[in-house]
Amino acid sequence: MKKYYWMWVLAIVFAACSQNKKSNDTVDVDQQTEIEKDGFVKVNGLSFEIDGEPYRYIGTNFWYGMNLGSPGEGGDRERLVRELDRLQALGLKNLRVMAASEGAEDSPYQNKPILQTAPGEYNQELLEGLDFFFVELAKRDMKAVVCLGNFWMWSGGFPQYVSWAEGSEIPYPDVMGGGSWDDFISYSESFYSNEKAQQYYFDFLKFIINRTNSLTGQKYKEDPTVMAWQLANEPRGYNHVEEYRVWLNKAAALIKEQDQRHLVCTGTEGDTSTPISGTELYEDNLSPDIDYATTHVWIQNWGWYNPENEDSYAQALQKSKDYLKGQEEKAKRLGKPLVIEEFGVSRNGGNFYDSASVSVRNDYYEFLFDYTVSNIKQNGIIQGCNFWSWGGEGRPANPGMLWEPGDDLIGDPAHERQGWYSVYETDSSTIELIKSYTSKI
Repeated sequence: MKKYYWMWVLAIVFAACSQNKKSNDTVDVDQQTEIEKDGFVKVNGLSFEIDGEPYRYIGTNFWYGMNLGSPGEGGDRERLVRELDRLQALGLKNLRVMAASEGAEDSPYQNKPILQTAPGEYNQELLEGLDFFFVELAKRDMKAVVCLGNFWMWSGGFPQYVSWAEGSEIPYPDVMGGGSWDDFISYSESFYSNEKAQQYYFDFLKFIINRTNSLTGQKYKEDPTVMAWQLANEPRGYNHVEEYRVWLNKAAALIKEQDQRHLVCTGTEGDTSTPISGTELYEDNLSPDIDYATTHVWIQNWGWYNPENEDSYAQALQKSKDYLKGQEEKAKRLGKPLVIEEFGVSRNGGNFYDSASVSVRNDYYEFLFDYTVSNIKQNGIIQGCNFWSWGGEGRPANPGMLWEPGDDLIGDPAHERQGWYSVYETDSSTIELIKSYTSKI
């Protein structure tokens, strides 16, 4: 009798344990589902997704978001909120932004104020501006591609790091007077062979990625508002291609060491219009720490289109098609998604005033938007695009001249003629075009 009694007891205990295990398993599955739905953008094959749902976009460049968010000099939080509301209404929910600026307050061709005025010394108001900017993006369910450096001087970038490392002066080009950029380019590309300059850059990466948002208490690296960390704006190898690629791989690996949750991209232009630039989409994005590829298309900057000769536009359009096909093929070889993250066209005739026609720009935007949407609908390699760039309610103080402290911040940075590529909130035909395509995604 005792034998059967204890067998009966053991059976009850075993059944209870089994039921408890089943219950625990169910909880674990539920917890796992919660963990996976974290709001971060991820790569799935040749596409992006958020919480298992496809993520594709038409977005814009809004490099000055941090500056507008500052509670101090140059900031205008009320304008920032208005601009983000406009962008949300247009369906533009992916913004490429600049989170780095280096230099002295008297640096030429540079937007002021400056975030990093000496190695490791930061403008706290601009950091608070970035905090505020991320909070406002999150309210609107927007994502940011966050750029952490620059080959060009409008945010300090590589030449400023070299200057700090060597104690030498930056050989700035004469932007308004014309002439050669060769000395400046040679100086900027020396960054790839200057260990001290690179260390300043790496120190900044670690600082900004690990920053805690003063408004939320959340570290940037834990914030799903950030889609990706971007190594720099348009880094080029030029005569230092091998060292340049070593830097690309080292920087990407460092970011992944600090932050395993966010995507990493390079910010390179793809192949550009000439091999002299020392860039190549396939070779530059081979590292497993680089999650997706980027490309830029600049028909005017690359000499394909002359706005004073509209007959040149047809040829520029064909070159763009050929160029993008080549970029797609290389991204497919990589097995990584591709984003067209910069493109723009001036107003008709190269006019810098907001009253000038934008019919050529609209035609080119429609081509790029349609190219992107068609790729997405056909499960192609291109998963997003960001036009350059949003000027919103800002206006140049002196159209066609360079930016000066106190001027409105618009889409054209300080080293470019103001009013060149900016899209304003009053460009009604462009606005309607943008809305018509964001509604298709």
